[in-house]
Amino acid sequence: MKNICVIGTGISGATISNLLSKKYKVDVFDKAKGIGGRSAFRRYLSNVGFDHGLQYISPKTNNFKKFLNNLIKKKIVKKWVGSHKFYNEKVLENKNHIKLIGTRGNNSISKYLLRNINCNFGFELHKVQKVKKRWKLTFLNGEIKYYEGLIITAPFPQVKKLTIKFLSNFFKNKKIKMNANLTVMVVLNKTKNEISSYFFNDKILGWAARENSKRRFKYKYDLWTLQSTYTWANRNFSKYKKQKLKFINLFIKQFQKLTKSKIEKVYFSNIHGWKYSSNSKPLNVKSYWNKSLKIGICGDWFNGPRYENGWISAKDLYKKITS
Repeated sequence: MKNICVIGTGISGATISNLLSKKYKVDVFDKAKGIGGRSAFRRYLSNVGFDHGLQYISPKTNNFKKFLNNLIKKKIVKKWVGSHKFYNEKVLENKNHIKLIGTRGNNSISKYLLRNINCNFGFELHKVQKVKKRWKLTFLNGEIKYYEGLIITAPFPQVKKLTIKFLSNFFKNKKIKMNANLTVMVVLNKTKNEISSYFFNDKILGWAARENSKRRFKYKYDLWTLQSTYTWANRNFSKYKKQKLKFINLFIKQFQKLTKSKIEKVYFSNIHGWKYSSNSKPLNVKSYWNKSLKIGICGDWFNGPRYENGWISAKDLYKKITS
């Protein structure tokens, strides 16, 4: 292969692109405005903003720990210190649960891995065709690109829709239900609430994080990221775009009720929906590579819902491509 196209700039896309770029010419495309996928950092002011997808990173495997330790030395990643409240009695709290975050946003890792690679944004893949020995890629913005190799790191439903014509055997008997998530970002008056994060036992809210506690910026107001439970989001996702204000107010009210925070004024609010947030039922494979067609798939949905699983999937795909 002379050239390869990678779709997606999340941890899977960034990792596989970084590895492949050592041997091939790699171009990366993402439908979003910037790097990161679900680890994207939503800016409010210059360096002030929200980790509105990925909450934090808690490594489990030794290889991923080594990878992150190297990034800590390079000041790409750091430990999130602070007071983290655990209110969910249904899940056992791990007292040794380390929380790592990107130094300038949780997309810092993707930015680092893709620093020397050509990345194109605002490119949503619409159609995939095989023309002789090349992949013809048609994007929603009207652009058409040709590549010998193709790697897609999108969520399962999107990958299936784009490639089932060529990969029917891979998708046969694979039924994956991906959970949704709704995230509200708010800028509030200083509430005197010094807690860094909450893990709730609630039907609506599952998680809340005070962005100021990550020590990336100093700001006169409090920034909070409020995330729903999967169950609630799965039931209400289809409604949120038409009822944004209603949902935002509901999240703020619920947050105030659960934390006893004194909210006097809301200076900014927004809501974002992650339709395909995670897969709670892993497959028995880590990635997929079709050598004859030169097409590969990787993502965290292969082997678990964690950020780390996306990295593992990309590493596994690289081994298959180069073996």
